[in-house]
Amino acid sequence: MLKGLSRTISGAAIAGVLLSSAVALAAADTGKEPGRALAAKIGVPWPAVIAHRGASFNAPEETVPSYTLARELGADYLEMDIQRTKDGVLIALHDNTLERTTNIAEVYPQRAKDPLNTFTLEEIKRLDAGSWFNKAYPDRARATYAGLKILTLDEVIDIAERGKNKPGLYIETKVPAQFPGIEEDLKKKLDQRGWLTQRPAAEKGYVNVAHMPGRVVLQTFEKPSLELLQKSMPDTPKVLLLWLGDGSIETASGKTFKDSGAKDKASFYASQQVKSKEEFAAWMDWAKAHGAVGTGPSAALKNGGDQSYSDLVQPWMNKMAHDRGMIVHPYTVDDAVDFKAISEQGVDGFFTNRASELLKFYGRPSKESMDSILKRSGF
Repeated sequence: MLKGLSRTISGAAIAGVLLSSAVALAAADTGKEPGRALAAKIGVPWPAVIAHRGASFNAPEETVPSYTLARELGADYLEMDIQRTKDGVLIALHDNTLERTTNIAEVYPQRAKDPLNTFTLEEIKRLDAGSWFNKAYPDRARATYAGLKILTLDEVIDIAERGKNKPGLYIETKVPAQFPGIEEDLKKKLDQRGWLTQRPAAEKGYVNVAHMPGRVVLQTFEKPSLELLQKSMPDTPKVLLLWLGDGSIETASGKTFKDSGAKDKASFYASQQVKSKEEFAAWMDWAKAHGAVGTGPSAALKNGGDQSYSDLVQPWMNKMAHDRGMIVHPYTVDDAVDFKAISEQGVDGFFTNRASELLKFYGRPSKESMDSILKRSGF
């Protein structure tokens, strides 16, 4: 009904139409910022602040303080990786094993390298998922992080629902081939918790993403999982995560890091190019045909580092996505120099470990300091 609104309509006339500010802005900037209009059509915020594993720069990833901090700062989405325990419980954890982020070597030394799906929830809840962070990042350590627990999906949802800010959920099916049926399990849980229908609105002035149609975004690197997610939840927005090489988008070189001679992975990834525009277009077309409303491409960062990957956010790539009606959310970007440079390429938000910094970049800084939020939240 509103597509025909002209830019020449007076402000008084527009004021009489009950639209959200996001849709109004989208209508005004369709030509200059196509992603803004696409996001409004899909029902997701633009530009989006996606708190990657929570506020994981400042607290142990995918734990209570990480997600609480992201919510209170004002992130649009709490992002998580979903896997399943031996006894069928969905939990939030990135790695396929428990070595990096827990004390499993102390608690279950003979099973330290075993995959997560060989452990029951009770066994997993015995692990300390916070002390590793204090050791790895002493400048950000807090005594209260020791003893934190791995969270179930239910517990993450509890955090999303608890505050005045109402963020959405941005959920990745992690190594889904190891968890047959996890897409349907996820649907059942989201349905049970009331996240597949409209949720109550937040108070004025607070994050209101949970009330929007895009309250849940489903993401995966795996084509078969995208197909299953589309079958289970056809009306829920989905994003295909993009990677170069290793069974994903084909590279021009055809080389792996191992045989490249590169000194580090960041320099190797930076040197890799897509085989052709046709190859990239084929992935875009497949994603669109199988239910994706967006892509999650890797990004190359100015200062390199272990989050700097192949550059899949070049302007022609972003235009290709937009031309197909898909938004673009790159991963994982933490610094202002990269926010600026990559935004200028035409993306529609970011996965970030530093939600506080991205919110500042977008002119939405938190009114409360991180230290104050953590202390108020018991950390």
